[in-house]
Amino acid sequence: MSLFAQAERLMSMSDESWERHANPLSVYSRFSTLPLLVLAIWSRAWLGWWALIPVALALGWIWLNPRLFARPLHTDNWASKGTFGERIYLNKDKIPIPEHYVIWGRLLSAVSALGILPLAWGLYAFDPGWVLFGAALIVGAKTWLVDRMVFLYDDMRAASPVYASWLRPSSDHDTGG
Repeated sequence: MSLFAQAERLMSMSDESWERHANPLSVYSRFSTLPLLVLAIWSRAWLGWWALIPVALALGWIWLNPRLFARPLHTDNWASKGTFGERIYLNKDKIPIPEHYVIWGRLLSAVSALGILPLAWGLYAFDPGWVLFGAALIVGAKTWLVDRMVFLYDDMRAASPVYASWLRPSSDHDTGG
């Protein structure tokens, strides 16, 4: 099972939660999850074992985020298409995708995973330089991956009527305005 599939399974992502996560507010607010988790872990310096409370709250936010926002009316934007691309990537065993997307997915996931090492060391040693370096690797690689997923969605939406149905253009695009 791929890292993507494991994450989806851990998050218990249903079709409804994926639809809600396609809301740009969900996607962009998701960028707050790593800083909140880092701050919660760092708070052990001040709170001791009580830091488990902000850690639990941060983990709760990570789980809640894709479910919190309404299904978007329009999905012709970078954030929504990135979410759709992730779903297509996860479905690649049923509907194959071009190999270069598989390679990019693995490469950028590996870079993001490598960022965990300096981040963890920085949190252990209370070293903000290592924390920032690790966080930059994680967030930078994840953002680049989402960008690749936008292209994947654009390339694959004709491969399945389900994929095509996810795109709901805004009225500006409907009228050519």
